Amino acid sequence: MTKIDTSRPETVLPTPSHTVGPFYGHALPFPGGGDIAPAGHPDTITLQGYVLDGEGNPLPDAFVELWGADPDGGVPHVDGSMRRDPASGGFLGRNGVEFTGWGRVQTDANGHWTARTLRPGARGRSAPYISVCLFARGLLVHLFTRIYLPGDDTALAADPLLAQVDGARRDTLIAEEQGRGAYRFDIRLQGEGETVFLEFQ
Repeated sequence: MTKIDTSRPETVLPTPSHTVGPFYGHALPFPGGGDIAPAGHPDTITLQGYVLDGEGNPLPDAFVELWGADPDGGVPHVDGSMRRDPASGGFLGRNGVEFTGWGRVQTDANGHWTARTLRPGARGRSAPYISVCLFARGLLVHLFTRIYLPGDDTALAADPLLAQVDGARRDTLIAEEQGRGAYRFDIRLQGEGETVFLEFQ
């Protein structure tokens, strides 16, 4: 964008540069955003990782949004991830029963995030995955990626999206199993080991 100096019509001056955000930090966080799975559900898994910049430095103010299918591969159509009191507008939290498949977590001071959700079932020809949307400082547009869970090499090999990804970068979409239902998935914005990001048209 340029600004025209009306006192000198022949002169065009550049507008000052600026960064975007993280001005969203005051409105988007909500208590329990990472507690997606109903309490005590037997198919609960824990996802955790770091959001890192191109130099490997952690981003302490990024947001990670997650959407996942239920264990049968169905897409939940349930309200209630951010229930509010109609009288006060205060946050009531999740109802602890229905699974909405959606959550939002903010990274901590070390760039770390964690969420508890249900292990998704396969949908169509795709291997089980969780969709991710990332908001972070310096990003003019949020980024999309996927978290595939390891354990079924046949399903991963047959997945239509993974089949399009260069073999050297495919592992950036597959979480690392840590045992006891826990998985690690780091998101690197650029540089060596950059996460594969998706573009929807």
